[in-house]
Amino acid sequence: MPHPLRVAVIGAGVAGLAAARELRREGLDVVVFEKSQHLGGTWRYNPRIDSDPVGSDPNREVVHTSLYHSLRTNLPRQLMGFLDYPLPDRPDGDSRTFPGHEEVLWFLNRFADEFELRGLTRFGCEVVRVERVAGRSDSWVVESRTCESVLSREIFEAIVVCSGHFTEPRVPTIPGIEKWSGCQIHSHNYRVPEPFRDQIVVVIGFASSAFDISREIAKEAKEVHIATRSPDVKVMKLANHDNMWQHKMVKCVSEDRLVAFDDGSSVYADVILYCTGYKHHYPFLETNGIVTIEDNRVGPLYKHVFPPALAPWLSFIGIPERDIIFQMTDLQCKWVARVLSGKVLLPTEKEMLADVEEYYQQMEKDGFPKHMTHYLHFKEIGYCNWLAAEAGLPPIEHWREEMYLESIKPFLLGMLENYRDEWDDAHWNAIIKNASL
Repeated sequence: MPHPLRVAVIGAGVAGLAAARELRREGLDVVVFEKSQHLGGTWRYNPRIDSDPVGSDPNREVVHTSLYHSLRTNLPRQLMGFLDYPLPDRPDGDSRTFPGHEEVLWFLNRFADEFELRGLTRFGCEVVRVERVAGRSDSWVVESRTCESVLSREIFEAIVVCSGHFTEPRVPTIPGIEKWSGCQIHSHNYRVPEPFRDQIVVVIGFASSAFDISREIAKEAKEVHIATRSPDVKVMKLANHDNMWQHKMVKCVSEDRLVAFDDGSSVYADVILYCTGYKHHYPFLETNGIVTIEDNRVGPLYKHVFPPALAPWLSFIGIPERDIIFQMTDLQCKWVARVLSGKVLLPTEKEMLADVEEYYQQMEKDGFPKHMTHYLHFKEIGYCNWLAAEAGLPPIEHWREEMYLESIKPFLLGMLENYRDEWDDAHWNAIIKNASL
């Protein structure tokens, strides 16, 4: 009887835990490598920050998580669990529909205990290099290092990368920034608002983190000025806020702390806070140029998961953005596990490459830049249904699609004030109840 396929999973966050469960369900031999002493990945709050608050120093001491203390989920709790393992209410927990990060971490620990995933995980064990054995696509050397600096090398037949993409800050290039004398920090290193007391702060970005953080620091700061590349932005003082203004993008900065905006206005600022996203970063992975990262495009990847030339022995979980993260991750893991167990066949390398090239061409035709390769562009539900079909599962329940679309409306309409606390729980509870009849 052949031995079960040996699979290395890198990371014990949402993706790594989901992958470990599905791979073991398929009878595979799974080892999860986790750099820290705890599971949860980015959902484990740490008050510490990187030694370089902007994140540009490659030799900086890195803190994995990007959570700030007050963070709440962007999606309702009904969408924050796995398809067959929802996020439950608990008597002494955070019962809000959009709970804080502590509730998500509690859920992940419960999930790991329920499916006995801790026993598969090597905590305090950092993967420092992953490389194919010469001449073979189904044999990989994994070099890891313990917190005591003990190095080891092992052979695995498949690698599933679940290391996340919220650790390596993405920072725009601003003319004059090398001489600007103020403080700079990326949202990756934001934790609490008190350090910004009485400061004039420029926040660059327009996504959910920029919205939440700017409102929170405005309670402490003297002034908050939000700058964005969004072509639809209205240059104005924000309603219901005495000390917040909205601008077009930063044009340039100067040594005397002047920050000039594209709309012609300017302000002398103490802090520039970048809420500008993250870069995909896999410093441990050596593929001899088969998988590259160019302008935040990891590629080529078939359906954002498999590099055609290395499939199915190398896969990536959780790369897409603008999605229903737990649901999508769950389905990606189910698909990968069934492929590795031999129950589902991938197309040929040539067919997968053709699919990737067609996707790139369609992106270019639709006017999307390369760095948005892994944004699903309102195709989240279609992508999840495609994954479900590949994994032999029924389509996503209609109420999930409806709830997701309703939950992203505030972002699309720019109406994020208090949306989490104005959610119509009774309406959605009735819809879910009727769907289950």
